Amino acid sequence: MTQPSFTGVTLAPMDEYNRKLIANVHPSDWVNPTPAECYDLVVIGSGTAGLVTAKGAAGLGVGLKVALIEKHLMGGDCLNVGCVPSKCLIRSARTAADIRDAKPFGIHPPTHIDVDFPAVMERMRQVRARISPVDSADAAAKSGVDMFLGEGQFTGPNTVSVDGQTLRFKKAVITTGARAVKPRIEGIEEVGYLTNETVFSLTQSPKRLAVIGGGPIGCELAQSFHRLGSQVILFHRGSHLLNKEDADAAEIVQQAFLREGIQLVLACQMKRVEQTPAGKVIYYACNGREESVVVDEILAGAGRAPNVEGLNLETVGVEYDSRQGVFVNDYLQTTNPKIYAAGDICMNWKFTHAADAAARIVLKNTLFSPFGIGKYKRSDLVMPWVTFTDPEIAHVGLYEHEAQDQGMDLHTIKILFDDVDRALADGEEEGFVKIHLEKGSDKILGATIVARHAGEMISEITTAMIGKVGLGSMASVIHPYPTQAEAIKKAADTYRRTLLKPGTIKLLKLLTKLS
Repeated sequence: MTQPSFTGVTLAPMDEYNRKLIANVHPSDWVNPTPAECYDLVVIGSGTAGLVTAKGAAGLGVGLKVALIEKHLMGGDCLNVGCVPSKCLIRSARTAADIRDAKPFGIHPPTHIDVDFPAVMERMRQVRARISPVDSADAAAKSGVDMFLGEGQFTGPNTVSVDGQTLRFKKAVITTGARAVKPRIEGIEEVGYLTNETVFSLTQSPKRLAVIGGGPIGCELAQSFHRLGSQVILFHRGSHLLNKEDADAAEIVQQAFLREGIQLVLACQMKRVEQTPAGKVIYYACNGREESVVVDEILAGAGRAPNVEGLNLETVGVEYDSRQGVFVNDYLQTTNPKIYAAGDICMNWKFTHAADAAARIVLKNTLFSPFGIGKYKRSDLVMPWVTFTDPEIAHVGLYEHEAQDQGMDLHTIKILFDDVDRALADGEEEGFVKIHLEKGSDKILGATIVARHAGEMISEITTAMIGKVGLGSMASVIHPYPTQAEAIKKAADTYRRTLLKPGTIKLLKLLTKLS
């Protein structure tokens, strides 16, 4: 075994919680194992896709030799700078919003809500550290994985080097993920900016915050920081926030942002950034007129770039693009038949649950599909996703425009939450369940839900799609009353009523007379 030569990782602020995190996901005293003669599987990158692939293979109990390589923090974006910290921030922000909005419920809020931002971030670090043992180096080793800390790169047709050691493999998997895209704005590098990789190290709330990007990341963080006391201005090059989402759903979120007081700058071009004694000045153009705004911090939340650098992919004939990532086929196989990829490095679905699902495909296809028999396909996945704004937008399957582009005729059923008793009781009646059906059938092709807890509701529809359960059959599912998920049953009942044709009504009348 060898002591790695990597430099110890630090993460600001180095309090007890970040020290605990690092001790789990990149321990400074880690000793790399002596490589096996040959590995059945070598995995480069220990985010969700890498951990699921490596630990899943080693934990099957069939004697597989598996190595996992990580140069930075195990757990990847999700644990360290993505899902976990952002949802902690969102939870604190939602609490502050609930207090401010308490009056309609008969609760008189205080005139001033004291948000302790350092305490908010400390709680986030505490939760992150508490979760980190699952993704730790020790946990990987205990599952039977040979865990190597250091930078891995391909050196030959069946070899990878890491920290001066050579690992031979039968199959390899690339799971190196993605990172935030650098904004192409004059002067921004000199002035400095935050990304999701640095924003969670803040210990003081920026009084004036500019957020670049009106996609999911930008919207989630813009709303959270605004609710926690920052004056937020959100820049988006599109004419509408969340423009890749269902237009009706995106409009509800956009109106919520405007009501809360978030300043939106849409369909405008950012020109340059300058540092002044008053703060960071952003110059932007709208309708041919240049305007400016002064802020304390800039948060870039527009786009992700795949981590393809340093892997030496050319050596092993793996084709890639610096923007799209590693090229894979439907089986997640690269242009080198021995090498697969999973997660953000090769997929448009840049979600933790997508990386998990892809890793399971890779496990099957690399280890348990002799001669290509029984391989799993990425295209068979039914992928839901959620934008965790307030309200949330959850989606699965096809959007209406996608179905139309494919020449499919749809029947869409839309249930507004102002017709759902629990939503009225909760004061959350702004939202809907929209379900797209194949014309003339109850087959579900896609759905969008806008609700405060839409992410908790979408799985019922995803389950129905995977199980090929039609919307008509879902009318028989008993939903506890009162819940907001009852909107799905209302949609099913609405579909059932469309089946009441004149002939059906005559038959029903006859049956009542004979009963």
